[in-house]
Amino acid sequence: QVPLVESGGGLVQDGGSLSLSCAASGRTFRRYTMAWFRQAPGKEREFVAAISGSGGNTYYADSVKGRFTISRDNAKITVYLQMNSLKPEDTAVYYCAADPYYSGSYYPEYDYWGQGTQVTVSS
Repeated sequence: QVPLVESGGGLVQDGGSLSLSCAASGRTFRRYTMAWFRQAPGKEREFVAAISGSGGNTYYADSVKGRFTISRDNAKITVYLQMNSLKPEDTAVYYCAADPYYSGSYYPEYDYWGQGTQVTVSS
């Protein structure tokens, strides 16, 4: 088990910024690919970004590339998502996910999930 706890969501205006955090636990954290997904009402969960265990490789959805940055601090066992230039279409519940073997964008492949944090961008 890899407990994941997200924080940092909230309400922000169009063009604003938010930073999300996902605190994990366990000595094997650095072996896990960490990812962020989001789900808007009535829509399927979609990939946002992922980062390899070492932090050396990052992947982004085209819709957030250039605006969002994923990072991790293995000493603090935490992964971050810095979101800039937010748009109303970024409004969703954001989920942190982890997996020791998979590093792609297909959400069913991730074994561990946080409870989600709401991000709302007002126009």
